Amino acid sequence: MTVTHSPSYDTVEERAQRGKNARKRVPRSSQAQFDPPADRPDPVALLEQQAASRVPDLVPIRYGRMMEGAFPFYRGAALIMASDLVHTPSSGLTVQACGDAHLSNFGAFASPERSLVFDINDFDETNPGPWEWDLKRLVTSLEVAGRSRGFTDQERRDVLLGATAQYRQTMAQFADMDTLDLWYARLDIQQIVDQFAKSAGSKEQRRARKGITKARSRDSMQALNKFTDVIDGELKIISDPPLIIGVRDMAAKADVDPSQVWDMLESVLTRYRSTLASDRRHLLDRFRLVDVARKVVGVGSVGTRAWMVLLLGRDNDDPLFLQVKEAQPSVLEEFTEKSHYDNMGERVVAGQRLMQSASDIFLGWDRIPGVDGVKRDFYIRQLRDWKGSAEIDTMPLQGMRSYARMCAWTLAKAHARSGDAIAIAAYCGGSDTLDKAIADFAVAYADQNEKDHQALVDAVAAGKVKAEQGI
Repeated sequence: MTVTHSPSYDTVEERAQRGKNARKRVPRSSQAQFDPPADRPDPVALLEQQAASRVPDLVPIRYGRMMEGAFPFYRGAALIMASDLVHTPSSGLTVQACGDAHLSNFGAFASPERSLVFDINDFDETNPGPWEWDLKRLVTSLEVAGRSRGFTDQERRDVLLGATAQYRQTMAQFADMDTLDLWYARLDIQQIVDQFAKSAGSKEQRRARKGITKARSRDSMQALNKFTDVIDGELKIISDPPLIIGVRDMAAKADVDPSQVWDMLESVLTRYRSTLASDRRHLLDRFRLVDVARKVVGVGSVGTRAWMVLLLGRDNDDPLFLQVKEAQPSVLEEFTEKSHYDNMGERVVAGQRLMQSASDIFLGWDRIPGVDGVKRDFYIRQLRDWKGSAEIDTMPLQGMRSYARMCAWTLAKAHARSGDAIAIAAYCGGSDTLDKAIADFAVAYADQNEKDHQALVDAVAAGKVKAEQGI
């Protein structure tokens, strides 16, 4: 089933009135509210709830990464925040929400036309939901990251206000756009850098150009050099336990016949192939399966099953790396609505295609039986295709200001594609009332995030949960 959140065929005036009516019901200033209930769930208990469906020996790595600081903790705390957001005011205007729109889940990647674009790049939690939830998660991530960078209260405030103002102003621009112009809107990295160069100093220009070069180098050939070696005359993925473990090693450990595992993997590719467009199926058929390994990724995703798949085309210098990543129910489902998709991998793919201006040509999904006999949902995409991400830990203040606006523009574009830009723009209005409210919320929730992070640290110290740090 295809889910859409397009507006009805009401007039522009009627759609704008819908947003204004929502503003009367839920004043913009109320978006500052964060009053957790007395029976607020224990944050560690929520994390343990997620751990129940994850690979047991990887969960301590997830906790170890989340313990590193308030921002790494925030990256893994999407479920915790969703359980809090359900108690906050909502305009009732629904979009295809990202569900985890923190600033590290935006980045650069190659479009099918081979230009470097900037967009949201993580959709594990995507589901229909309130647009405010995504905006609050983004702006709060800026506050949390700004604290970790040592920015002053006023410096952080300026970043937060600038982000929401960008979202609000961009939504107003999209509300005035023709339908197809909105659909094709995107941020091209080279255009951003060219514009940036007009006002930036030479140091900032060098940093930007270096980032573009680095992103374009992160492709399948770079992955081939990093993750593989020739062993006994055959190209293989190098195991690096516990982060990378070859499928043959895992089969031996589980006392499973490797040939059965290989047959299963080939059948996975055959079924996944059917979720691609016909021209992309033809392209995939030009590659052959060579090796597979389990690979630990991210912070919040640690413990979910993720595989890197090596395929080769004409020779050993013609690689294609795919990532096969488990898709579990969105953290939003419990608090918004159950997904209309039976396969959670298809949910991720559908949400990604709806929100992104350009998506990976190999994006697809499958349901895969594990060696334990349990069937799980996965989505598949390229592992690396000109992948670039911001270095949050070293980002200067001016860089944070610019990056915040890029993320906010991108989030508004994603919401405008899937929701009613006219109604949302009418709700947001032309003043800075919403900007101030979202900034106030972000500060309050960043305080809560610090307490939740400490709760995890205390739980580990008390032996309630196990963490492995430095991995």
